[in-house]
Amino acid sequence: MKKILLSLLMLSLFLMPLVLAEIDFDTELSEDEQDQVDAILEPVMKIYATVKYTATVIGVMMLVFAGVLFTTAGGDNSQKEKAKQMAAGVVIGLIIIWVAPLVVEFVFS
Repeated sequence: MKKILLSLLMLSLFLMPLVLAEIDFDTELSEDEQDQVDAILEPVMKIYATVKYTATVIGVMMLVFAGVLFTTAGGDNSQKEKAKQMAAGVVIGLIIIWVAPLVVEFVFS
């Protein structure tokens, strides 16, 4: 399985320059083309916003659960570590979800 994934990754890395060679990033979009892009992006951004806020609510609930798990662990170090790992995973996931549009904007500008 690892060989297949590695092969696909290498193939995509070798094909990426060919794909990007066909794109001219310096041309400005006409008003009609920009309207089409905006029409496509509008529902995508609505879906992204819904997913982002839903994930944030779920993440906050999981952080509360991790806090309760940590405080009720007592002397059980494995429960404390589990709670710490859960909290760290939630925080990292939320950071990725909230920073993703900024990274995309930075890459394409």
